[in-house]
Formats: sequence, C-alpha cells, structure tokens
Amino acid sequence: MTEHEARRSAERDQSHEGRDQSHEGPREERNERASKENGAQVSTGIDTAGVPDAAIPELVIISGMSGAGRSTAAKCLEDLGWFVVDNLPPALIPTMVELGARSQGNVARIAVVVDVRGRRFFDNLRESLAGLEAKNVTRRIVFLESSDEALVRRFESVRRPHPLQGDGRIVDGIAAERELLRELRGDADLVIDTSSLNVHELRAKMDAQFAGEEEPELRATVMSFGFKYGLPVDADLVADMRFLPNPHWVPELRPYTGLNDEVAAYVFNQPGAKEFLDRYAELLRLISAGYRREGKRYVTIAIGCTGGKHRSVATSEKLAARLAAEGVETVVVHRDMGRE
Repeated sequence: MTEHEARRSAERDQSHEGRDQSHEGPREERNERASKENGAQVSTGIDTAGVPDAAIPELVIISGMSGAGRSTAAKCLEDLGWFVVDNLPPALIPTMVELGARSQGNVARIAVVVDVRGRRFFDNLRESLAGLEAKNVTRRIVFLESSDEALVRRFESVRRPHPLQGDGRIVDGIAAERELLRELRGDADLVIDTSSLNVHELRAKMDAQFAGEEEPELRATVMSFGFKYGLPVDADLVADMRFLPNPHWVPELRPYTGLNDEVAAYVFNQPGAKEFLDRYAELLRLISAGYRREGKRYVTIAIGCTGGKHRSVATSEKLAARLAAEGVETVVVHRDMGRE
C-alpha cells in the first residue's frame, strides 16, 4: 500500500468512527424512550399551560370487539374531518391531546382507536382517561359490539385468526377479549351493536351521532324488540310490555303492527298501559338529568314484548313522542317488526 493509500484508509476509518459515536447518543435516547413507553414511566399528564380552554380538542375513543367495525367507524370520523389515530398506546393519548391543543385550532377533534393489539398498554387506559377528566377534556367512548356468531362468521370469511385466540379457537379469543373489554364497555358513552349491520348502515349510525354541527344535550334511541329474538345487547334500559294483553290473539288485529291506530288504541285501553307510560316517562326524566350531569349523551331504551310487533312497537312510538316533546333528540327503531 502506498503512503497516499494508507492516509486515505486512515481518514476513512476515522470518519466511520466519528459517525458511529455521533449516532450513539440518539440511539441510546431512542432506546430509553422505547423502554419508557413499554413501562409505567410514560407521563399521563397534559401540559396545556398558556393554552386557552377553547383550544383543547374534543376526543373520542373508539374501541370494542375485533371484527365489530372499529376501522369502519374510524374511517367515518376521518371523512367527517376528525384527526384519527389507529392503535395508539393509551399512555400516549394525553400527549396527543396536548399536541392538538397547541396546534392553534388545526386539530380540533381527535379520534383514537384503542384495541387489544396494544394489550400491553391497555392497562394504562383507565389512568389516561382519569387524567383527561381531571384536565376537563371533553371525551367520549364509542364501543363497537357484536354477537359471537357474527364475529366468528366475519373472521372465518376473511380467513384470519382472532388476535387473542393463540393456539385455541376463534371463540376462545372472542371470550378472552370480552373479558378484557368488560369494564371499558361499561364506561362507554355510546354502544353500537353491529351484529346485523352492514358497512353502510354502520356509517349511517356514526354520521347520525357525529355529523351534526351542534351537539344536543342528550340523544335517545327507542328500540322495540321481541323477547323471543333475544335482548338487544346495546340497550341501556329495558322495559317489558308483556304484562299487557297481546293483540296477537285478537284475530282482526293480528295482521297489523303497533303502528296501526287500532292496535295502539287497543294497547293503551288496557288497564295499566297509560299509567305505565306516564310513570316510565317520569323515570326517564330523572335518569336523563343524571346522564347529562355525568356527561353521558347517548341512551338506548329498549321496549320489549313477545314478538316485537304490537305492544312494544306502540309503546315505543308513544314514548319517543314524549321524549321529543321534552327536547330530547329521539330516534325510533323497530328491530324485530316484520320478522314473524
């Protein structure tokens, strides 16, 4: 090797050594950050000093069962102008809110999808939500629910395993996930059962809840159903109208539904029917006031009878009219009407 070549080689070695040393610090910092994120050292506080309250973004947490439609719900909010983050570790939610608050109004609404793919972070969710509440951040939880049968069918159709099934069956993963999400479902502001919904129907439900410019104080869904088809899994309150005589056994009324005036008149001419409606509406006024105080903006009231055709339908219509007259934005759904 000539003297010139030796000098060039030494310069290259020195340059490589310098570059290695320059990367050493950042690499250590990255490792330290990663270890903090994997542990309990991640801060859940929100530093919004100097940021006006009006600049703190609105937050929606989207969670629920795998296969129940979380991605569809997230895409719907994204189309409505929300800033959507998928599979964000719960410990980083306050940081995301802080960044949104400092964006000078550019990020006014944030939606975060939280699911069992990030299960090692999932234990931090309750702590993060408590920190958000202490900072007066407006947050809502949307929980996507679905029946075991529907979830199994969806996983089998795409030929993918459930994220929690391990070496077991799909139903084992679903059961484990339900147990993991039990408390979060109980804290949810809005539960949507997607068992019988297609993609377009789920988007319509999300649009109905989030597309409006002005948020009402309380939104109610009054749902009639038939007990013989099972309880609605997304019901907050359930009333049973089977204490009234069944119009099904009146031949001239049997072909009609509770939307028919003669059927409705028959139902509410029975002893106890009008009294029930009056007292249940009064009870709902009390419950609605409590929901508002607790920040719950959505309630599903299920009214059931045997087949979901006569008594529950008539009562749902009357009750929804009462709620609407009192300023509650109300939607009526007759889940099982026409199934017989």
